[in-house]
Amino acid sequence: MTTEIVLPEHHKRQFDGSYEEDNNYNLVIGPHAQFSLKNDPKHLLFHLSRYKFVMKMMKPEFKVLEIGCGDAFGTILIASNVRKVKATDWDYRMVEDNMTRMNMYDNVDFDVYDATSEVEPGAPYNAAYSLDVIEHIEPSKEEMFMKNITDSLTQDGFFIIGTPNKYAEPWASRESKIGHINWKTHDTLRELLEKYFKNVFMFSMNDEVLHTGYEKMSHYLFGIGSVPKSEIVN
Repeated sequence: MTTEIVLPEHHKRQFDGSYEEDNNYNLVIGPHAQFSLKNDPKHLLFHLSRYKFVMKMMKPEFKVLEIGCGDAFGTILIASNVRKVKATDWDYRMVEDNMTRMNMYDNVDFDVYDATSEVEPGAPYNAAYSLDVIEHIEPSKEEMFMKNITDSLTQDGFFIIGTPNKYAEPWASRESKIGHINWKTHDTLRELLEKYFKNVFMFSMNDEVLHTGYEKMSHYLFGIGSVPKSEIVN
């Protein structure tokens, strides 16, 4: 005896091919995400967890700047919760690929931008964020990097920065050790943010877990700087 299975309507759509009629479902993930999915799938979870933290700090009415969007795998999380995202990267090839793959997102604009050279032309922004970028910045260019970001914010804006902890360096891959030329500890990241922001809040992360535990045992660091000092009226 064969029992007929009655599928809910939204499940039927998956089987009858009607999803193919909607171009919004033809999203292709970028090269970085594909590499992680093939070689280290759990890293995608860590990556999205970092972006989820950033997303939860935002308000729906915000206009937001991302510095170093890469293949924008995490950018779509932020875009789901804000009015507008300007997603930038200094690699024009990545930006061009994003513009083609992700043109279905009406509230995301992609552009080539080097934060060590100038203030982002679309400023001011309510908030900015930069994940896994500062460790690649030449120390000699760090001051200009931070100043340009600070100057791109509104007077009550804030900046979220995420970076691997220097204390985790012994366990980093060979590729990471080559590319990471500006490691930060909890203390040095706080000191950097305090130069440019009135208020600084520090967090740590191990895998996908955000916490405020012992910072030397944390793999990843988050810092939030709010109220740019250039905007403070004494």
